[in-house]
Amino acid sequence: MSYDKTLARYSLDPNVFKADAISDETAKSVEEIEALLNAYPDITQIGAEATRTARKNGEGGVLAAQPLSPMGVWRTITENNLDVPVRIFKPETINGIYLHIHGGGHTIGSADAQDQGLAALAIHLNLAVISVEYRLAPENPWPAAPDDCEAVACWLVKNSSQEFGSDKIVIGGESAGAHLCAVTLLRMRDKHAYTGFIGANLVYGIYDFSMTPSLRQWGERRLIINTPICAWFFDNLLPPKQYDSEARRDPDISPLYADLKDMPPALFTVGTLDPILDDSLFMASAWQRAGNQTILDIYPGGIHAFNILPITIAQKANANMVEFIKNTILN
Repeated sequence: MSYDKTLARYSLDPNVFKADAISDETAKSVEEIEALLNAYPDITQIGAEATRTARKNGEGGVLAAQPLSPMGVWRTITENNLDVPVRIFKPETINGIYLHIHGGGHTIGSADAQDQGLAALAIHLNLAVISVEYRLAPENPWPAAPDDCEAVACWLVKNSSQEFGSDKIVIGGESAGAHLCAVTLLRMRDKHAYTGFIGANLVYGIYDFSMTPSLRQWGERRLIINTPICAWFFDNLLPPKQYDSEARRDPDISPLYADLKDMPPALFTVGTLDPILDDSLFMASAWQRAGNQTILDIYPGGIHAFNILPITIAQKANANMVEFIKNTILN
């Protein structure tokens, strides 16, 4: 393929960000979710521990933990002087491996909260799926969570062929999980000289803990997250007395500021009504600027965690993620 060495033109359709790009189905779903959330106190009032318990008991509405899958098996990985629990889904035939890191603002969530979805992915694509039960803030602030994820990644790189019969590893996660995926990729490159991950499925991630403009400007409108909720999450993970705004831009904390060379092909997924929209827009641009293959999928009217809702854009987003993982494994 030849290139015009005097010009590279890139255009993102601005219409995707306009209100009339949002389908009636999506708009109705957003309205219903907002009304539901406004009827209850938010997580900053309830607290982390009570929220974890409620979701584990299936009381978190659209964010409640899924029923456990009999396919899922707990195991403890010992690596880097750490013992890290993981949830493993292992089909009979294995074509590759998906290292999954869950979301939840680094404060809530668990490796077994998406059991049904991860089991279905394992079966559909013949993947061994490993989901990391990393330590949560505020009880375990930075760097506990990324240390746990790094340990599991190190173990997996060393043992994937013996344990699962494949060394093809895709990493992926949602929200805080997407952030931890990016941090893990950078640590594996910089600390362990490993750049062998073959793909990254990065779903509405947070990549700048000093807050990108979309989050700073969002305000208190509650569509799963908002500016105060994210500030609370950030303070749980990064205690303000230790981490001021400048410290939060450390590339190990905020990968948007990192040198992103030698990263794997990535799919970035985000909705236009996500307070951290800019994180994906900026990170996808930086990923591409560093010379990495990059796909950015933007869904009109998609809120944070929109892909778990029973709407068309969720179905499209999930299908595109599955297709990305499939093509990455097979190529």
